[in-house]
Amino acid sequence: MSGDLTILVAEDDAGHAALIERNLRRAGITNPIERFVDGQEILDFLFRRRPSRQRERERPYILLLDIRMPKVDGVEVLRQIKADEELRKIPVIMLTTTDDPREVERCHALGCSVYIVKPIEYERFVEAIRQLGMFLLVVRVPNIDGVN
Repeated sequence: MSGDLTILVAEDDAGHAALIERNLRRAGITNPIERFVDGQEILDFLFRRRPSRQRERERPYILLLDIRMPKVDGVEVLRQIKADEELRKIPVIMLTTTDDPREVERCHALGCSVYIVKPIEYERFVEAIRQLGMFLLVVRVPNIDGVN
């Protein structure tokens, strides 16, 4: 994985967010990880709506996105990202407890790269994140501005 790639985690559950980060680190991921607690916060970051915290130009990002979040849900966040000419290049991995086939299909139709169901059992959740970390170690992610 690119050394300057930043992993964005949009997850309102602090426990899940901590498990995700801890197990990505255990899988060998050393990239920066930034957490967002709701859909509005991640949209403001990506669309540069706040001067204090916003995405950097020419930095590659990958987004781990929960569906069930306050303010703006993950499906709407996905829709807005993929509708934007610049942001649509960001790979989005849906990471959620929802395994409804209609929801999975909807997210893929909107342009998500991968859809991962968070298992309820702790050990299975840890294993799913470890496997995601291994996947992230080998994936190539384009810069938003098209420079790689």
